[in-house]
Amino acid sequence: MNIRMTIMGALAVLAGSVGLYPLFSSGPWFWSGLGAVLSVVAGGLLVRRFRAPAVLSALGGLAVLHLYLTVRFTAGQAWLGLVPTPSSLRRLGELFGEGWDAANQYAAPVPLVPGIALLATAGIGLVAVAVDLLAARLRRVAPAGLPLLAMYSVPAAVREESINWAAFGIGALGYLALLVADSREHVVGWGRVVLTRRWTEDVPMAGAAGSGAGKGLGRGERPDSSALAASGRRIGVAAVAIAVLLPTAVPGIHPRGLFGLGSGGGRGGGTQTVTTPDPLVSLKRELTRQDDSVVLTYRTDDEQPDYLRLYALDRFDGDRWTYSALESTSKDRVTDRPLPRPPGLSEAATREVRTTVRVQRKVRNMTFLPVPYAPSRLSVEGDWRVDAASLMIYSLRDSASGRSYEVTSVRAEPTAKVLAGGSTYPSDVVSHYTRVPKSIPQQIRELAQEVTEGATTAHEQAVRLQRWFTSEGGFQYDLNAPPPQHGNDLVDFLQRSKRGYCEQYAAAMALLARILGIPARVAMGYTAGTKTAPGQWVVRSRDAHAWPELYFPGTGWVRFEPTPVGAAGQGTASTPAYTDAASLGDGSAPAEPEAPSPEDSPTAAQSNGPQQPERRQPQDQGPVDAPAKEEEGGVPAGWLAAGLLVAMLLAAPVTVRVLARRRRWAAVVPREDRTGPGLGLGAGRSDGGPLPLDPVDAAHAAWREMRADALDHGLSLRAADTPRATARHLGELLELDAESAGALRRIAHAEELARYSRSRAQTPAESLRADLKTVRDAFAAAVNRRARLRARYLPPSSMAAFRSAALEAATRLNRVTGRLNGLTDRLSARIRDRRR
Repeated sequence: MNIRMTIMGALAVLAGSVGLYPLFSSGPWFWSGLGAVLSVVAGGLLVRRFRAPAVLSALGGLAVLHLYLTVRFTAGQAWLGLVPTPSSLRRLGELFGEGWDAANQYAAPVPLVPGIALLATAGIGLVAVAVDLLAARLRRVAPAGLPLLAMYSVPAAVREESINWAAFGIGALGYLALLVADSREHVVGWGRVVLTRRWTEDVPMAGAAGSGAGKGLGRGERPDSSALAASGRRIGVAAVAIAVLLPTAVPGIHPRGLFGLGSGGGRGGGTQTVTTPDPLVSLKRELTRQDDSVVLTYRTDDEQPDYLRLYALDRFDGDRWTYSALESTSKDRVTDRPLPRPPGLSEAATREVRTTVRVQRKVRNMTFLPVPYAPSRLSVEGDWRVDAASLMIYSLRDSASGRSYEVTSVRAEPTAKVLAGGSTYPSDVVSHYTRVPKSIPQQIRELAQEVTEGATTAHEQAVRLQRWFTSEGGFQYDLNAPPPQHGNDLVDFLQRSKRGYCEQYAAAMALLARILGIPARVAMGYTAGTKTAPGQWVVRSRDAHAWPELYFPGTGWVRFEPTPVGAAGQGTASTPAYTDAASLGDGSAPAEPEAPSPEDSPTAAQSNGPQQPERRQPQDQGPVDAPAKEEEGGVPAGWLAAGLLVAMLLAAPVTVRVLARRRRWAAVVPREDRTGPGLGLGAGRSDGGPLPLDPVDAAHAAWREMRADALDHGLSLRAADTPRATARHLGELLELDAESAGALRRIAHAEELARYSRSRAQTPAESLRADLKTVRDAFAAAVNRRARLRARYLPPSSMAAFRSAALEAATRLNRVTGRLNGLTDRLSARIRDRRR
């Protein structure tokens, strides 16, 4: 029975479980998981106490885990609150089902309802059973990393954001500690150990009890495994460092930069790519929050406020709607100056709306501001910026949490006549906002034509699409429907299930509009909310909403509402007046618009009806709609950052070498500082000039620089040689000329005097610097071109400094793990003493 491996396995599981933190909205899940791990450890130790087979060891852990889950979650149905009964088993099954449904209903972080807590606790416990079986019972520690990796992969798979590097590092250190403990066990099992007193720490031997391999070891003595330990430390530290640092150099993996420090959006210039997690990921979580908490409140002079928009999603890859990467510069900042004009708004009537918004402090990670479309002026504290194409307001480093801001918006009030008329679509709008992936099935394309058959204008087509979703198509609003993850989910929503919530409705209508050639995108934000007093409104979590925006010449982007409103749908959603089917025949828009002359409308002969704006056919695209910057042939910012990082890494050895040289000479102090005022040979100069540098320090600096130069050029030096022997060895090895050999002898002689006769060391620092340059040039002339290039761009002396720093860090890490191992040794010894 190996107590140490059992304890280290449990610690590795707990360290790995730290990576689950992004999945839950509160922290008690960890303590519940801790109880599960301790239960598995107790069960494993109990079964191994009777030397049972490995299979029974795993079954013992599972049995005790079951008892723990019974006490933790179904004590009311168990006998004496402990022994499982049929009722407790049924209740556990019900909780598992509830947890599974809740996990599919909520987006991370999920509320810690009993079912989800049970799933988390049981999952951590099962990982503990697997690790305990592999590491402590079968002594297969390397495969024990697979269940740990599986546990870490859960948040990595369900979240759009990366797991925090610190959480990964804790899990990695737990696994490395498990490997170290296993290695110690194997070393002790080799037989009689060779002792050394190099280690003076009071750390008990790993084999001081048990097999007897460590009997007779004194305090402070350990096996002489320093070479193996050093190699293991270097490999472990290098592996963790590469795993943490390498992904930061790959564009797209860490959009916020190294360790999350790149999101600052500093005050300087330059372009930064704005990336956030998928905005639709949090939509269902907001709609299904049980507390329906207040998100924001606002005051407005608008009698019937419009929606508050956060995002405009313009890219559809066949599965999901996202927005194009925003290339942010300092010119995009909003500092009480007019914002860009709303795209396309030139003919429709408008009015100005003023809104004062206050976001609640408990709102987290809101880096986009909810504002009524289209914002024209914004007053807000912090570094906030605007995207000219979409008028989204965002920040690279600030959050809207707890902020108050005032926004002035231009609200368009188009009539059906304005929307039905208008000029032709701009070519850039058509090319970008009518793209449809080739993967869209033909039956969906035919469906768009079938629903809008007979419509003569783009406005009429849009109204018929909206009416089909809200009343004629047989759709039903259902928050329990899973969010669409693939293109076939959208097909299923349109043709078979017809059940969903605002995300499906908005995404489907925008897609059908694009198929018809109408520029479309998906907007996301909040409805107007609930009126609490004249001019005052409150917006809650369940007011989160998604809707389509369609582009019309002369009006720009116009909101439509395909989601059912009221009690049968999104409770606070509203249908715009210009989308009412009755408006197609009222006095504001003739049912049969006049046909333009061929001169006025060059596309009249090709259109389905009069005054139809020119709309190109939707462009089929590949799976991903690349950002405009990449289409223009620009270099992505991520690759530029990666190239800069690579250049910095390549320049690091040279930089370290230059800094080391300067540091050595900077350490040479004036002679007065060494001997005290009035005591040095150069003290009290009457001419007021600088004091000469101390020749002892100068000799040491020149000697160390000479040895570093020799190492950089690949010349071998014997550490036991005196300075004179080293100079003679280099002179014979390189066959130096008289001048170079003399410079080398003078440097060696100065070092000998500085070591053994400090009072006679009088060689000036300037002379030693000149001799050092002569020797360096001689080294370069005596070696081949490859050695010269290596000495210049990849000096081995710098690499030795790197290795020394890494070894020092690994040594400190080894001391920490040594203390941890000592703690487990003492705990094992106490347990054995009590058993005796």
